[in-house]
Amino acid sequence: MKLASYNNGRRDGQLMLVSKDLTKTVVVPAIAHTLQQLLDAWDLLQPQLQELYEALNSGMLDNAIDFDEAKCLSPLPRAYQWADASAYVNHVELVRKARGAEMPESFWTDPLVYQGGSDSFIAPKADIELASEEWGIDFESEVAIITDDVPMGVDVNAAEKHIKLIMLVNDVSLRNLIPAELAKGFGFFQSKPSSSFSPVAVTPDELGDKWQDSKVHLPLITHLNNQLFGRPNCGVDMTFNFSQLIAHFTKTRPLGAGAIIGSGTISNYDRSAGSSCLAETRMLETIADGKPSTEFMHFGDRVRIEMLDEHEQSIFGAIDQQVVKYQG
Repeated sequence: MKLASYNNGRRDGQLMLVSKDLTKTVVVPAIAHTLQQLLDAWDLLQPQLQELYEALNSGMLDNAIDFDEAKCLSPLPRAYQWADASAYVNHVELVRKARGAEMPESFWTDPLVYQGGSDSFIAPKADIELASEEWGIDFESEVAIITDDVPMGVDVNAAEKHIKLIMLVNDVSLRNLIPAELAKGFGFFQSKPSSSFSPVAVTPDELGDKWQDSKVHLPLITHLNNQLFGRPNCGVDMTFNFSQLIAHFTKTRPLGAGAIIGSGTISNYDRSAGSSCLAETRMLETIADGKPSTEFMHFGDRVRIEMLDEHEQSIFGAIDQQVVKYQG
């Protein structure tokens, strides 16, 4: 299934069922009003929704309307949990190498994670409003999953069944604020403003054989100001898959239905695929030339993040956003 949340003027939006080709959509109030409501009772409501989804794709629903990505909020406009990992450890290794820092061996066995703000996500077509370019504005193109209720201490082999939906992420980062925050020894806050998610979230079966081993085996395509920036493959060089991340996150706590877990910046050792954030490009330039030449984002810059299937059709819709000055 494919699901979205239309902006209806309420905090959690209106749950919409979206056709496989992203052309048609239908409201499903008899089943659930919001995505969170659906996730809270997934096992009960999913079979009913699946039946409607098949009818929608067959053109059998008279109340179906044209799907408009511009009307979408993030699939979960707010969430009880948003935790991001750094599952592509070669990305971390590269950043540390550029700083001349050694990489702790534990990074290969124990995932890096942070708990992000989840009370207000940016809509996928909305502007990214920030007060200063001096903060070092960066995008991070990622994949994320949404879980149902996951018990504390779940075994990695049992974790995948708790993955209900997949979506894309722009984990906005303010690079010049990060060093001072980390120096305090207490993690990110100001340097990680609101994130954005793709217009559509999809069930894993929508990816067919491109969903294997709790990984998405497709390129994630990023354009910066209409120029291709990178298309690394999400299934390559992912040190920790999503099942492993779930097991890590639940070591000391359960996850509630609607918990979002991010992959971290998609990164391949094959640098010809490009990058998924400006920081990585700057690190490569520093290693090669002694200093970075690529600038962070300026007001007016635009980033587009999308994933295509084998027929070059968009799977999740596109995150397409411009950075603008916050006016208060």
